Amino acid sequence: MKNKVLLTIGLSAVIAASVLFSCNKNNSKPAKETTVAVSADVLKQISDLGFSTDEVRKQGDNYLVEGDILLTAANLSEASTSPNLRIAENEQYRTTNLVKSLPRTITVSISNLPTVYATATSNAVARYNALNLTIKFQVVSSGGNIQIIGFNEGPSGGYITLGSSGFPTSAGDPYNQIQMNTNAQAYGTNPDVNYLTSVLQHEIGHCIGFRHTDYMNRAFSCGGSRSNEGSAGIGAINIPGTPTKADAGSWMLACSSGTDRTFNANDKIALNYLY
Repeated sequence: MKNKVLLTIGLSAVIAASVLFSCNKNNSKPAKETTVAVSADVLKQISDLGFSTDEVRKQGDNYLVEGDILLTAANLSEASTSPNLRIAENEQYRTTNLVKSLPRTITVSISNLPTVYATATSNAVARYNALNLTIKFQVVSSGGNIQIIGFNEGPSGGYITLGSSGFPTSAGDPYNQIQMNTNAQAYGTNPDVNYLTSVLQHEIGHCIGFRHTDYMNRAFSCGGSRSNEGSAGIGAINIPGTPTKADAGSWMLACSSGTDRTFNANDKIALNYLY
């Protein structure tokens, strides 16, 4: 997920996902950065999977797309065949792959992060479990199905990445890692636990197969010009009972508002439809 830093202005998973609470944040001045060129072949693979090729960044052996989605080499080589799920024009979307073998308990562990991150993890898990879905989450001391780790990275291109994660595997397992930014410009020197909870909630949404709510127009939460994340030509399925207009309160918006966003009524419809 990104948060606009507003200068003068988060596998074998099929695809990694971002969180638009503004998983990005705006800053007072642009940051100096060293960019690694991404080849045309890789950009085509990213586009074929249905992701935007704007501002793609190489991160180790992976590629960060759409602000908070990590794509691995396995993701890039995996063909997508199933339809994407769509809720109206600017509503919730899912990836091709979903978590299988339901009902199921997914374990979540966190390591080498301050206590406030651990508290936020427990809170995010509790929010999901309160919905009584066929997916349950359980915090464990280590080795979770989803492991939360930290990284430290300042602003880039007018945004700062708050967290990143990926999408479920073709075998039906959740994406296995969430990375949370410990840079002071992401959450400040004394992070607000509710804000952290909302970002983790968003990144867990990616891990179980949700794309950004404003998938068709990221400008809704991120600002700037209209930007479509792409559909990869694999179609979309509307979820009955959901609105046809943009939903400002959704937990899966591409960019963060810097506030504590949790599930709204339409988010709950989408979660109950899938799980």
